[in-house]
Amino acid sequence: MDEITGLRERKKAATRLALHEAALRLAAEHGPDGVTVEAIADAANVSRRTFSNYFSNKEEAFFHGDTVRLRRLLQLVHERPADEPPWTALSRAAERFTPEAFGGRDRSWLPRRRQLRGYPGLAAHQVAAYTAIERELATELAPRLTGADAALRARLLAATFLAILRVAIQHWIDHPDDQLLDTVRAALAEVAPPPADPDRTSAADD
Repeated sequence: MDEITGLRERKKAATRLALHEAALRLAAEHGPDGVTVEAIADAANVSRRTFSNYFSNKEEAFFHGDTVRLRRLLQLVHERPADEPPWTALSRAAERFTPEAFGGRDRSWLPRRRQLRGYPGLAAHQVAAYTAIERELATELAPRLTGADAALRARLLAATFLAILRVAIQHWIDHPDDQLLDTVRAALAEVAPPPADPDRTSAADD
């Protein structure tokens, strides 16, 4: 039964990826505004109904890659030692995530992904991909904090970290000759929380 379930999940993941890649390819050829859900489904050799089983709209299909990468980032944060301060856990997870998610030699997707930047109306959909995991990331961070405001601070840290990461990656997409890891490191260092009050657990490094 586990083998059957695993096979089914792999097939679903493959279908999502095929729809995502078809959406990006069509957006590169016709512009995002010229892409329809029907065209994406046809390009991926699936039905319109199958598309709707995986994505609510074409914008979700465009940014599916972001969603997949962010789920991996969440997993990396979860795997950090429980006694690490939150910002340390986030920074070290980002150090591993960055080359793992973007370090491949095949950058054929970059021109297609960069083209989406020319359509401001899509910005909210990209931000949505990041904010979708904000609560889960905050839940991972909260046990590393103490005090009555731990939940609020965890949400603020999660939102800040995700915004920094999104901007750093977007900057790299626009300037692919730069080293992404260096860009991420610089961005995180620029906005790292200051040392906290010694009477409560800090969100920053000691």
